[in-house]
Amino acid sequence: MLLLPSTKPITTETISRKCSALSPQHRFSSIRVELRSHNTKTVAVTATNKGTQPMLATTRRPLVLSLLTTFFNMLEDTINSFSKAPLPPFIDPQCVLCDNFAPVDELPPTECQVIEGQLPSCLNGAYIRNGPNPQYFPTGSYHQFDGDGMLHALTISGGRAMLCSRFVKTYKYNLEHESGQPVFPNMFAVFYRPTTFVITSILFTAARIFSGQINPARGAGLANTSLAFFGDRLFALAESDLPYTVRVDKAGDIETIGRYDSNGELLQNMTAHPKIDLNTKQTFAFRYGMMRPFLTFFSFDANGSKQSDVPIFSVSHQSLVHDFAITERFAIFPEIQITVNPMAIMKGTPLMQLDHSKVPRIGVIPRNAKDESEMRWFDVPGFNIFHTINAWEEEDDVVVLIAPNMLSIEHCLEKTELNHSSVEKVRIDLKRGIVSRFPLSARNLDFGVINPALVGKKSQYAYLGVGEPMPKMAGVVKLDLSGWEHQEHVVASRMYGQGCYGGEPFFVAKNPEDPNAEEDDGYMVSYVHDEILGESKFLVMDAKSPTLEIVAVVKLPRRVPYGFHGLFVRQSDLNKL
Repeated sequence: MLLLPSTKPITTETISRKCSALSPQHRFSSIRVELRSHNTKTVAVTATNKGTQPMLATTRRPLVLSLLTTFFNMLEDTINSFSKAPLPPFIDPQCVLCDNFAPVDELPPTECQVIEGQLPSCLNGAYIRNGPNPQYFPTGSYHQFDGDGMLHALTISGGRAMLCSRFVKTYKYNLEHESGQPVFPNMFAVFYRPTTFVITSILFTAARIFSGQINPARGAGLANTSLAFFGDRLFALAESDLPYTVRVDKAGDIETIGRYDSNGELLQNMTAHPKIDLNTKQTFAFRYGMMRPFLTFFSFDANGSKQSDVPIFSVSHQSLVHDFAITERFAIFPEIQITVNPMAIMKGTPLMQLDHSKVPRIGVIPRNAKDESEMRWFDVPGFNIFHTINAWEEEDDVVVLIAPNMLSIEHCLEKTELNHSSVEKVRIDLKRGIVSRFPLSARNLDFGVINPALVGKKSQYAYLGVGEPMPKMAGVVKLDLSGWEHQEHVVASRMYGQGCYGGEPFFVAKNPEDPNAEEDDGYMVSYVHDEILGESKFLVMDAKSPTLEIVAVVKLPRRVPYGFHGLFVRQSDLNKL
């Protein structure tokens, strides 16, 4: 964002000087200057980056909009104060945002201390983890999914490490930062409130839109869920909005470039879990929405250009589809018992709810499909999955899917500490239409990853966090995915110790360019927080070791809150940003 002085006369020369000082990495193709408010001396500079929606930079929000924001916030707080009912713990910010879930401020690149071992030479790049971190502490209800996205990047070079934490500068973040107060409602939490609160929130949001405070065309997403690297771009993702392009510079600092629409071809939201085939360089993705088609499949070519949509009309009801999987020929979609029903607010029930009458099913479609004519659905009773681990093909027309199945689906969005996920291996015989299921572990496991080179291909190993309780991970395990025996498939494990919790692990190969390298020849990395000492560390573990032996420990200069999904980006790829 360009912050131009509003207390001095603003000239064309001032704007040109500010724009020319920007990093050439932005590759702005045009710059347009517009006088937005004569009385407040507010100008807007629209800088267009190839494939990225224009970024708006203003000197100061017009006074009338700031006053309207304050007025609406005060009025909404007054109405909410009449409620005497306590908030449920899972949407009470005093409960949700405590301990290491509490938000932190931004941190510029800060050198870290390697306190144990040495950082392997293959860890030359940046490990980046995304997660919710509200810019302002909520005064009303708040769900864990409602926080602004914050990226925590540990940049490693020559055995040294630098930590940087920055908000993803979404439209929502920038608007509220300029206002100095919240503008958008915490929509996920709102839908767990009584009907009167939901309707009030909707009315206030509509009033903010009609008064010009909010422009919904510019998005309302949080970019707080995951990251992906494809088409020589790095993205921060959340399924409620378009991706946001970000970069990590040579100093280890994080910069938000803008909201990405693939040259106008990506008009709506996109999954936070795209799948990348490293052989073909294709990226596969989808979106789900409130209107038909409720599910739409699409892909990007090797250059990051979006291909045509494939609407899936055989999904007849709004369903929560958070993740999916690919094989070399197919894309695999789960349809679970969690439904998304906008009309539920009129009944005083949550937007997302459990439909006990619905039978979960799996859809298989050729990944190069032009339409859904070849889509096939298979009923899989009791198979409710949020995340997938991998999928591949065996024999003739047999698809194998590995995923954690939520056995206590009724708790998945509220009492997450009661969640229990059992990893299953599902065999789908496309010729005979038969589905077979085999549990791989009885432990409570989720946030699974594999060697990224094997996405869509047969893999032997997966690495998952041990939920004790969810969403905190008390350790990490290595699963052997081979075989069909009904037995425990955990072959390696490391628990972090009393009061220590991490999140999703990530696998980094030692020699990613070596086609003959063993699948598990690499390292597991993760942020881990010690709740007793109040310290956070970065752990590097040997993925081949039966104990996942610790190779290096980096003490972080301040705590890193628990979050969602991460990614390791090698320096050669960071140089492309």
